[in-house]
Amino acid sequence: MRHFICTIILLLAGSLPAQAGLEVFACEPEWAALVGELAGEHAEVFSAVSAFQDVHHIQARPSLIARVRRADLVICTGADLESGWLPVLLKRAGNSSVLPGTAGYFLASDHVRLLAVPRQLDRAQGDVHPDGNPHIHLDPHNYIPIASALSERLVELDGQRRDIYTARLADFVQRWETAMADWGKRALPLKNTPVAVYHDAWLYLNNWLGLEQLATLETKPGIPPTSRHLSALLEQMKHSPARAIIRAPYQDKRAVTWLHEHTGIPVVQLPYTVGGTPQADTLFGLFDTTIELLLGVTN
Repeated sequence: MRHFICTIILLLAGSLPAQAGLEVFACEPEWAALVGELAGEHAEVFSAVSAFQDVHHIQARPSLIARVRRADLVICTGADLESGWLPVLLKRAGNSSVLPGTAGYFLASDHVRLLAVPRQLDRAQGDVHPDGNPHIHLDPHNYIPIASALSERLVELDGQRRDIYTARLADFVQRWETAMADWGKRALPLKNTPVAVYHDAWLYLNNWLGLEQLATLETKPGIPPTSRHLSALLEQMKHSPARAIIRAPYQDKRAVTWLHEHTGIPVVQLPYTVGGTPQADTLFGLFDTTIELLLGVTN
């Protein structure tokens, strides 16, 4: 019944007079996709980063500044993930409507519990995020509280479409909960599977699926692998081998390839975010594809 009512509201919305939609600047593809789910054609969404770029190392280009300057909403992960470039964009854009503390500024990490919060900060430990691991988008459970808070923010910014946003949220939550139940069943064989990763970006995925992360190819977070570190991993894999080496599309292949060639452990390139593979072109496709690829190399 709830789905039927939501559908009716969405159909009726299509017959309303056309009105200007929100301009949304999303730092990452996953949040651009989520805005699309909740706002549909009522928002023009731009993603600053693609699945083939390292979000830690984005430049505050003039084209991005221009996008922020005309945005009604800036949505990013937060938790220090964009600290190298987002503050510069906000300052140079001069758009007071999307500064921290305004309705036009939304951080997804404010609405979930962060994992791996460091007990102490030491730059010698590499690129450690003080608020915790920021790669929250790889646990599907995080999307419902984020979507609920984001829907409220859309209503705050565009109250004339309150019923539309409310209906789209209910529809998304229903479809997402159904999908999560299916993903959980399909992924049961992955529980306790030992894996190695290039960067510690998979913590939330591991926590959700029960993957056992044995090793990280980076010497420290954000520090590229060294020959010495890789040699130590090679010895470790002889005694406690991983079933797969996981990498994201934007990460360097050389160290991953070297470890694969010396151990025979298969490499799996996961989409990491929306757009990372042709099949992962939506949030639903992101998790469908991730599970399918993991099952393909671990079974």
